[in-house]
Amino acid sequence: MIVDLNESRKKIDEIDKQIAKLFEQRMEVTTDVAAYKRSTGKKVFDPKREETKIKELKNFVNNEFNKTGIENLFRQIMSISRKYQYKVLGTENDVNQTFRQVNSFDTDADTRVVCFGEHGAYTEQAMEEVFGKNITAINKDTFKDVMKTVADGEAKFGVLPIENTSTGGITDIYDLLLEYDVTIVAEHVVKVEQALMGITGTKLEDIKTIYSHPQGLMQCSKFLEEYPNISAKTYSSTAAAAKKVAEDGSKTQAAIASKRAADLFGLQVIKEQINYESSNYTRFIIISNQKIFLSGANKISLSFEIKHESGSLYNLLSNFYYNGLNLTKIESRPIENRNWEYRFFVDVEGNLNEPEVSNALASIGEFANKLTVLGNIATK
Repeated sequence: MIVDLNESRKKIDEIDKQIAKLFEQRMEVTTDVAAYKRSTGKKVFDPKREETKIKELKNFVNNEFNKTGIENLFRQIMSISRKYQYKVLGTENDVNQTFRQVNSFDTDADTRVVCFGEHGAYTEQAMEEVFGKNITAINKDTFKDVMKTVADGEAKFGVLPIENTSTGGITDIYDLLLEYDVTIVAEHVVKVEQALMGITGTKLEDIKTIYSHPQGLMQCSKFLEEYPNISAKTYSSTAAAAKKVAEDGSKTQAAIASKRAADLFGLQVIKEQINYESSNYTRFIIISNQKIFLSGANKISLSFEIKHESGSLYNLLSNFYYNGLNLTKIESRPIENRNWEYRFFVDVEGNLNEPEVSNALASIGEFANKLTVLGNIATK
């Protein structure tokens, strides 16, 4: 016998009303729980208690589909309860005790800031746009050298590229962020317009070899495909490639770099804007050897590993959803010497002072292996 749809809907509506009333009653009890925890100093998050509760509740339903549904439902209800308690009691996770909020970067003429690449590099441009020129600037040839210079305290801040709109994330940076004890404190976006350049008088038909950083070559791959007889060779940075061409003084060589680099090294721009996407931007990160974040920081960068079992990534990422946090990026990197296992890097909107963030980090800490907060990032 088929039950009338309207009758079924009436029953569902009545059940939903009961659920809503029961939820409200549960949250009233949560207020009492928060008061007790305030008076005793007990932590908000009790993972053993929650896992025991989930196990008991799953025994009240009969089939596996409903067991999974009950688990998802009550994990979210418990997350909402914790979020309310964090709001009442304040944040308590270890991250907030480790990181220190500041209102601005304290810089002057003696502040050492290191960036990747030769003079004239896009990274140097990003550095000057963030810090101005009233600093002590240092240039390093490799990403690793920039990381090491900051981690060792030889520079207070460092500037590195991490993502391009045309070619995606720069994977070497993600790996180095875990190798060195540095914190991402800000990010800055620069429009990248790659140009082909050579010594004065060079024409396209003269060129046998083009030098650039791998990112520069990838961003201009469609242009390079039009000239199969020209050899493309990687170089340490776009600006270093321009410097090489200027020093070698051969019309058979050219570089892909910025017009800024062409002006700096006295090169002639042969062709402008050769990147295949006109809307080509690179995102740069500002790193520090201090565990600080700006008061206006609005994005948190995390790294974590997960158990190699079904549902692990889903269960972890669901904590962002439960807390109303917008996940803006996820990147995976293979873990060394562990075949087919991956480390994840994610960016999520939020500030370390927010109760939603404290709740999410506390929960994720139980699901994840080696959770690392890479920084609370401000846009500069």
